[in-house]
Amino acid sequence: MAGMTVPQAADAARRARIPAHVTFFLVVAALLAVAAFATHSAVEVYEAVAAGDGIEAIDQPVLHAAVDARGPGWTDVAVALTGMAGRIGTPLLGVVALVLFTWHRRDWTPTVLLLTGLLGSLCLTVVGKRITDRVRPPREFMLPPYETSPSFPSGHTLNTTVLAVLVAYLAVITARHVIARWATIGLCTADPMCVGLSRVYLGAHWATDVLAGLLVGAAWACSVVLAHRIWVQVRHREKHAVDPAGPHEGGPGATAVTTTP
Repeated sequence: MAGMTVPQAADAARRARIPAHVTFFLVVAALLAVAAFATHSAVEVYEAVAAGDGIEAIDQPVLHAAVDARGPGWTDVAVALTGMAGRIGTPLLGVVALVLFTWHRRDWTPTVLLLTGLLGSLCLTVVGKRITDRVRPPREFMLPPYETSPSFPSGHTLNTTVLAVLVAYLAVITARHVIARWATIGLCTADPMCVGLSRVYLGAHWATDVLAGLLVGAAWACSVVLAHRIWVQVRHREKHAVDPAGPHEGGPGATAVTTTP
């Protein structure tokens, strides 16, 4: 932008940006694609498990590989991860995230997103286990703490996935520093995978239970984020219908918008 004045450079940069409505539709399309793909894949996994063939053939080899890989240090890590993602750990982490984001944003967005996401994931876990009623791996392969509830899907993995996706989303729309955003996204990506591996390592779940937990959790979390993006867009349109000039009234590039009562 050599030879441009500062206002001209700012105006050129503004025109080069992707229009807001295009960005909105791209985000909606991406979220719909992820939710649809995850839902379809979860259904495929369930049908394969219910039929007792196909993908279920990986469960025994993966479980035996996990048992062979056990060692004192790894066991301590797996127990810590599974405790962090359990009935006490997940709600506690959710409350911490809720308080931190609410304090930073000064609005109800974190409360609505996290409560909706975690209550929904709990319902999905309970319903999924009742529908499938799948037996967990044999007790001789398990390490404590032992569990007797149905195995499919992995509730630890499902709930952790939902919490991780929503925390990453809140970080993207809240954090001002790029490094903070990407660090949170990286941590939230690794966490559900590590929790899922810990469940197989401890012999508490089959590999397909964990895979279903990841897929169902991702589908539900993306649906919650999608609903929020649509709500934000609707509020934005309502605001500009009342105040057409918006926050940049009289600024460069502002256009007049007429509304009909």
